Amino acid sequence: MLESNQSTAGGFKLFRKCQNIMKSYRKELWFNTKHRREFINITPQVEECLAESGVKEGLLLCNAMHITASIFINDDEPGLHQDFETLLEKLAPEKPYSQYHHNGFEDNADAHLKRTIMGREVVVAITNGKLDFGPWEQIFYGEFDGKRKKRVLVKIIGE
Repeated sequence: MLESNQSTAGGFKLFRKCQNIMKSYRKELWFNTKHRREFINITPQVEECLAESGVKEGLLLCNAMHITASIFINDDEPGLHQDFETLLEKLAPEKPYSQYHHNGFEDNADAHLKRTIMGREVVVAITNGKLDFGPWEQIFYGEFDGKRKKRVLVKIIGE
């Protein structure tokens, strides 16, 4: 619980902590894609985690726990997803496999590069128990070397 001191600093009310009510929540989400590369809107699963956490004000971290997968925020529009695929294939084409030093026993060097481009995680503010998104923003799991089980971490801290 917060209690106002009725003073201001730079237009902001100052608050003092009356009791410790910080919460921490952790959950792993698992995905096993049918294709080597996919984009999956995971916003509903993340919102479920937020509801389970009981946090009303705080921060949510969501990150891919595999080096060939990504978490990012953008619009849920199929044309845009195809544009991502086109751009990523131009920047880090899957084939020929021989173009990459990493490829030897594996053929997934392009997936490592695509993950680096799209990012590892997102942090989203939580306000009044909701993800504090801008218009059209959604959270996506980007898979670049799929057809096997992989996990995503959701970590929430706040009050």
